[in-house]
Order: sequence, then C-alpha cells, then structure tokens
Amino acid sequence: MKIIITQSEAVEKGIWLKVMKAFGLNEEDDVWEREQFILTEEQAREFGLIR
Repeated sequence: MKIIITQSEAVEKGIWLKVMKAFGLNEEDDVWEREQFILTEEQAREFGLIR
C-alpha cells in the first residue's frame, strides 16, 4: 500500500520534519503546499498515519 500526503497535510499532522528527512529535503528547498509525497506503508506507520 502507498500513502500520498501533501506538504500542507504533513504540516497539519506535525510530521513535516519526518517527511523532509525521508525525502532528503532541507529547509532551503522550495516545496509547494500541494506537492505530494508518496509514503510506503512502513513509513506511514512510522509517522503515525496508520496503525
């Protein structure tokens, strides 16, 4: 299973820093609010999105 989350959703859920780290992003990188990131099921569990 794959989970798609946008940057703004990740910020709302308080996991944006984890998503940034998982995708090799840093604070200087330009990211759109609607930019989508595809998480594996394992990542989604690790980030607390699913059980």
